[in-house]
Amino acid sequence: MTRSTRGRAILVTGASRGIGAATARAFASAGDRVAVHYGRSADRAEAVAASLPGSGHLVVGADLADADAVRAMVDAAAERLGGLDVLVNNAGVFLAHPIAGTTYEEWQVAWHETLAVNLVGAANVTWCTVQHMLRDGGGGHIVNVSSRGAFRGEPTHPAYGASKAAIIAFGQSLARALGPHEISVTAVAPGFVETDMAKEALAGAEGDRRRAESPLGRIATAEEVAAAIVFLSSPAATIASGSVLDINGASHLRM
Repeated sequence: MTRSTRGRAILVTGASRGIGAATARAFASAGDRVAVHYGRSADRAEAVAASLPGSGHLVVGADLADADAVRAMVDAAAERLGGLDVLVNNAGVFLAHPIAGTTYEEWQVAWHETLAVNLVGAANVTWCTVQHMLRDGGGGHIVNVSSRGAFRGEPTHPAYGASKAAIIAFGQSLARALGPHEISVTAVAPGFVETDMAKEALAGAEGDRRRAESPLGRIATAEEVAAAIVFLSSPAATIASGSVLDINGASHLRM
């Protein structure tokens, strides 16, 4: 299929709110056409798509833990957009399961559900997307949304921390594999971000403490993370393939 000349074709997973919605808006504002993916919140995804500037946007749904649904979703997005130029693996779940405070059964469920979406689901979306990129002659960008927790640990959400570390290793493996096909693979690693999902964790004294972790005295906005994702998806950032961009206001520094 011949790709449209009306901007690039973008697939953003978990785009019904938060970082995903802000990322969809940022790409659309740059003239791109966006497939807004959702897992459960169809109404929110429809509202996001309807609010995007420009035309040619669409909504696609799939449970990322369902491999067949993932393949159908990616194929539908590529068909309707005329190919895929950029994939943003943003969708994720954040389930609390401190090792000293959960039953063995709860522990098993948390690990299974977290890895099924955050790691295996993202890997499956990536495989399906890359087939379209290669079929169209190669070239493209993949940006994985990781987390500060991949490096400093997540004591009450260990599966989340492990999944976000693993998505970086996965992306770096693909950066080496896909470089010859002119497909760059990068990651962003935000700390806490001002989103609806984080609202409870950022309330009251605990929120004040988390903001004070940064010498800037605040946390990132979803728009700031989206801007970094758009940059990493640009031709100017192709040479950054394999890299991880920390977006945490110096609240956690690594060598």
